[in-house]
Amino acid sequence: MAAELHGPDLLSAVVLLGAGVVAVPVFKRLGLGSVLGYLAAGLVIGPFGLKFFSDPQTILHVAELGVVMFLFIIGLEMQPSRLWGLRKEIFGLGALQVGVCALLLTGVGIATGFPVAISFVAGAGFVLTSTAIVMQLLEERGEISSTKGQRMVSILLLEDLAIVPLLALVAFLAPIAATDAPPSGLRWMDIGIGVGAVVGLIVAGRYLLNPLFRFLAQSRAREVMTAAALLVVLGAALVMQVSGLSMAMGAFLAGVLLSESTFRHQLEADVEPFRGILLGLFFLAVGMSLDVSVVTANWRSVLFYVAAFMVVKGIAIYVVARLMRSSHTEALERAVVMAQGGEFAFVLYSTATSVGILDGRANAMLTAIIIISMVLTPIAIIGLRYILPREKQSLDGVDVAEGLSGSVLVIGFGRFGQIASQPLLMRGVDVSIIDNDIEMIQAAAEFGFKVYYGDGTRLDILHAAGAGRAQAVLICVDKPDTILAIAEHIKAEYPLVQVYARSFDRGNTLALIKAGVEYQIRETFESALSFGENTLIGLGVAPEEAAEIIGDVRQRDAERLDLQLAGGIRAGNDLMRGNAPVPGPLVKPRQTGRALSEETARVLPAAQTADSAN
Repeated sequence: MAAELHGPDLLSAVVLLGAGVVAVPVFKRLGLGSVLGYLAAGLVIGPFGLKFFSDPQTILHVAELGVVMFLFIIGLEMQPSRLWGLRKEIFGLGALQVGVCALLLTGVGIATGFPVAISFVAGAGFVLTSTAIVMQLLEERGEISSTKGQRMVSILLLEDLAIVPLLALVAFLAPIAATDAPPSGLRWMDIGIGVGAVVGLIVAGRYLLNPLFRFLAQSRAREVMTAAALLVVLGAALVMQVSGLSMAMGAFLAGVLLSESTFRHQLEADVEPFRGILLGLFFLAVGMSLDVSVVTANWRSVLFYVAAFMVVKGIAIYVVARLMRSSHTEALERAVVMAQGGEFAFVLYSTATSVGILDGRANAMLTAIIIISMVLTPIAIIGLRYILPREKQSLDGVDVAEGLSGSVLVIGFGRFGQIASQPLLMRGVDVSIIDNDIEMIQAAAEFGFKVYYGDGTRLDILHAAGAGRAQAVLICVDKPDTILAIAEHIKAEYPLVQVYARSFDRGNTLALIKAGVEYQIRETFESALSFGENTLIGLGVAPEEAAEIIGDVRQRDAERLDLQLAGGIRAGNDLMRGNAPVPGPLVKPRQTGRALSEETARVLPAAQTADSAN
């Protein structure tokens, strides 16, 4: 009876999820990245590993939806105006890179004795970089919105567009290898259908999608909005697929058309969970698809072409990048990141096989070459970190801290330091300022500030900046570990110098007090109290009563901090007012009013007294 029930294959689902859950954290902990973790897990559980799956192509077809949704989310971030601003990179840099790489990779095939048609298909497929891998790497490193990241995204968009003419060229090349190729009239019809699909999608997106989501939002059914978001993504992908184009390009266009919609953030939140799971499934399926028997039977040829294609493509990318005036570091990094083949090569090779340009064995070998190049990319990027020296910022026009003699030394000149320095400068105090952000130093100079370059965590820099000669040192940096390190260095080396520190949070405050600073203030404490006081006044509370309440909050906070210094971070919680339905008893502070009790003032260091009074 159980055999007659055709329920879901829970074992397959458990194996897929388990492989990702185990492999990805391990590989990320080893510094190898999540992509390589998924690929390795796929190889282990696939038909050439533990044999949990025998037909990875089925999973791969489903998992391609992860790439589709990824491109949709990228499209949501690409407003038409922003996309128009990248037109030079897309159609200039992207077209040049695709053209040069295709020419050189085709030359590799011809030079090793293959016909022109086969060489072109093999090389053109390898030109199409893996959008999934590159975008995942950029996302993990937080570089999608950076200048170099935007250039890579532009090239990837052009490569996605290039699949259309490449498929058309495969059809034109088919008579060289097969006599049953479709007539030229039918080829032009296919191209016309593709162009019509793009135009139709743009028109529908411009005039139909926003009214649709506005109507659905009125129903206030969250699941309907989620279903509609998936419908838009998959529908756009289906239109493109039926038209013979890239599913990912359809999803990207749908995202771009919705990028200026008021529902953009809601759509992104709805699609994101599906995107993450399916993209991981895609990499698992790619790992499963590696035909180990083909690799072992032709390992010399496979390894030769993997190396040849990756090296030639990398060199071509580097040269094009340098011609387009990218720095050596950026060009080299782009060459390594984009030197692999991609998932769209599978589509191109499959089409070439169906029209007779490639046979089954050649298709299997080229697919293995693509997959191995995808596996090697994360490893190559790790190697690049050790080969490539860290790019040093230019110190042109920036003076290094040396022999400074101001009576007050300010360390860190961000938002906090800029405001904190104003009262001192207005009073005519001699202030020296150091920071280790060159761009900020250069920007500050445009507004009339002289900021010296220096790292406040180094004792030699503190000495050169005059910390030992200053009456006071203001620590205005924003990282809690750095704040504490600077305070400890100064108090150990120059114990008589007054130290005033910006604190990140309550834990940082306790550590600074124990380090012996004269004054510390949590960076959001005063602004939050002022915010709360003005809210009370706006709600109709008399200003005098609001000020008294804020004074009570200050005093309770000081009492609590006093208890935490002696009993740990969880001490004194009964001094706070919570919003639970049944609040616990609120302990009265030891003295009402705004001033601290004498006992508290004796127990607390001067730093806390100042914090509480302000």
